[in-house]
Amino acid sequence: MELRQLQYFVAVVEEAGFTRAAARLHLAQPGISAQIRQLERELGQPLLDRSGRSVTPTEVGRALLPYARAALAAVEGARQVADEYGGLLRGRVAIGVLSGAAVHEFDLAAALAAFHARHPHIEVAVTEDSSERMLDALRDGVLDLALVGLADEEPPTGVGLQVLIDEPLVAAVAPDDPLVALAGDADGPGLPLEALRERPVISLPRGTGSRGVLERACARAGFRPRVVFEAADPRFLAQLAARGLGVAAVPRLPESLAASLGLRMLPFAEPQPRARVALAWRTAGPTGPAAAALLDRLRTDLAAAGSRGRRRSRPGDPGEPVVE
Repeated sequence: MELRQLQYFVAVVEEAGFTRAAARLHLAQPGISAQIRQLERELGQPLLDRSGRSVTPTEVGRALLPYARAALAAVEGARQVADEYGGLLRGRVAIGVLSGAAVHEFDLAAALAAFHARHPHIEVAVTEDSSERMLDALRDGVLDLALVGLADEEPPTGVGLQVLIDEPLVAAVAPDDPLVALAGDADGPGLPLEALRERPVISLPRGTGSRGVLERACARAGFRPRVVFEAADPRFLAQLAARGLGVAAVPRLPESLAASLGLRMLPFAEPQPRARVALAWRTAGPTGPAAAALLDRLRTDLAAAGSRGRRRSRPGDPGEPVVE
């Protein structure tokens, strides 16, 4: 068994095909196919199912996958350690981020630019996806870090968190909406969640933390929200609400945006559903020096953002990472 065979196998699984894997590795497809077939002969088991439109791992292939990734990570870690002692940090870090404006509180581009200036030989791959899929990819080792929305109060198993945003969901409605009178004044008890029972709801997509928080809160209230529009950008959801197309259940919008659209932001009654965005990393399994360096940089920048008052959190929240 050769290391390159494991590398080819992992690439084919992750790309769901030989052609895309060959393009990713900058190799000829026949060579990759031949090496994987040789690996299958050595192991005496088929590792890939080639019968469908896309290539998928067999049961044996799925069992082998984490070991193959661990072997590749160990070798890469050894190379990076040697480079680190030589004063040069190399490697590749995969980070997932929420789409749209969900991380507007934190200038990720500036943080990555500063990191690149310090470590020019580290390749950083950034992808956008839903929070659910990013947490799965984080646990599977496909991602090293992720900025995710949290649907649950407790951190997922095996994942460390540093909260960036912690704020209540609000109901954004047109100023003449009947819910305005129901919610009362700013010092009142807030809008009962049950008020959404018969109303069309505008929300972030399934798989996002805020959507999960909304659905769980409504389930506790005894109903399922009737979502008629969904999009990744809360600003677009606000525009739909301003047109009277439904009640936008979103994290609190900037006052300037709400005012420009003529929207009223109605807080929900206690217990308020809250939208949380956090930096997440895997607490189990090997983390290479490159990923560790970026994690350290981002955690430092997040702490600085919090000290400048850009992080909105629960009263009494010290802003420390939550690790499980």
